[in-house]
Amino acid sequence: MLSFVLLAGLVSFAQIATSSQSDQLPTYKVNVKLVNVFVTVLNQKGQPVGGLQKQDFKLFEDGVPQTISVFNRESGLPLSIVLAVDTSLSTKRDLPLELESARKFAHSIVRPQDALSLFEFSETVDEMTRFTSNLNTIDNGIKRIHNGAATALYDAIYLGSQSLAKRDGRKVLVVITDGGDTVSQVNYQEALRAAQESEAIVYSLIVVPIEADAGRDLGGEHALIQMSDDTGGKYFYASGIAQLDKAFQQISDDLRTQYQIGYYPIKRVTDSDFRHIKLDVTSDVPDGPLVARHRTGYYTTKDVF
Repeated sequence: MLSFVLLAGLVSFAQIATSSQSDQLPTYKVNVKLVNVFVTVLNQKGQPVGGLQKQDFKLFEDGVPQTISVFNRESGLPLSIVLAVDTSLSTKRDLPLELESARKFAHSIVRPQDALSLFEFSETVDEMTRFTSNLNTIDNGIKRIHNGAATALYDAIYLGSQSLAKRDGRKVLVVITDGGDTVSQVNYQEALRAAQESEAIVYSLIVVPIEADAGRDLGGEHALIQMSDDTGGKYFYASGIAQLDKAFQQISDDLRTQYQIGYYPIKRVTDSDFRHIKLDVTSDVPDGPLVARHRTGYYTTKDVF
């Protein structure tokens, strides 16, 4: 188990990732070649749609039409998943149900060519298992998860994204949390950028036992919703095991019906290091227009920590 402890006074993750120093951090240029976009297409009922062809898509970068060079349906590329579980005191009552639902998800989604890494986060972020396809190893990691005190949500997203950045193929970050953040040493923007740079698709499972609870962190919930949208993922609200299982099933359905679209950018129209991506689905279907869910863009420079 790897533990990421954030201690004041040491040359550590906490010191090099704080927003007050972000302006001084070095960057290096990335020669952008093929840009990969993993796409989930939904019908008006919110159901994933398979069987589309390359000509059913129109692709734009910063408003400029692009030529699709790579197109694959239901991508067989390896899948790397970081499953991050909030174990702060506010989740204590529901944690056993969350872990059982997470265990079933791992057993349903992980193939021999895939790998899952399990994180727990409270006041610290701990990697319970390194990337593995061994379900017994994953199960044992889940059994070792225990409650903590505070919540380092953005730190968990940041560190999970960093671990995914080293992986090839499709990359997914699934976060189970009540949405609060109390002790993170990176902020929302830094966590989002780390997810975007790693090309992680973020799925947020927001556990809300009492919908009318005045103590809910609505700001944290909205941040997770925005992060999921920006990375091409999705958010879910869950108040029990049935809703958790349903959310995990929808994530599995998404990942099994994704399209891989790749292109070589042909023109730059802005000096910004963030390029905006837009995909339109032109295929006509009887029950209304289709919607493409994908990451909203990518960075041409990367922060070096």
